[in-house]
Amino acid sequence: MTDAKIDPSLREKILAEPDAILDDQDLMQALIAANDRAVGSNVVDLRGVAMERLEARLERLEDTHRSVIAAAYENLAGTNQVHRAVLRMLDPLDFESFLRDLAGEVADTLGVDHMHLVLETVQTDDDPAISRVGSVLKVVPPGFCEDYADGGRGAPPRQVTLRQVQEGHFAIYGKAHEWVRSEACLRLNFGPGRLPGMLVMGAEDPHQFTPQHGTDLLGFFAGVFERTMRRWLD
Repeated sequence: MTDAKIDPSLREKILAEPDAILDDQDLMQALIAANDRAVGSNVVDLRGVAMERLEARLERLEDTHRSVIAAAYENLAGTNQVHRAVLRMLDPLDFESFLRDLAGEVADTLGVDHMHLVLETVQTDDDPAISRVGSVLKVVPPGFCEDYADGGRGAPPRQVTLRQVQEGHFAIYGKAHEWVRSEACLRLNFGPGRLPGMLVMGAEDPHQFTPQHGTDLLGFFAGVFERTMRRWLD
């Protein structure tokens, strides 16, 4: 019979539910530490060392598991966000409503502070139709979109460019340019015989668009936008 120095009622509870002890991480660590003290510092407990390593690996696996789940939820939320924006973009029946929604509900759905459609043109005369749709539409000379998207570095063209900025370009954002801290540039191809364009999304949050972020969803959005614009241009 064991000469236990423990309260009999507590001992009975432990013997009745030993799994409760095993499932309690803090309690198990306290028991292991007590065992190490009883063994003494001159004895190497290989089993204890192995358990410590297994616990460290388990903690790393749990952290990785939580990170993967968080990334999956974030990606799913982003996908749903873009899908809702695409559906809203397909609703308008005329071009002016299409542009107004772009800077309104579509931008709100995507969670961006500024949205601008930039079109290259050789015409320099002011068009009354441009003023009717507000500041969402920007008309620029040929070559502007390529220079703006790659920042004048002459880098290979990419459909989507994400970057942080000190402030936005006045030609794009107007008076709001000083508040822009990050932006997404989506280059647009409207087909043979047409000058290119660009969709610019600006954010006051410097971390909303960074080069480390994925561009697949915005590439999909740009593809849908190109096809929608071709319908209006036709």
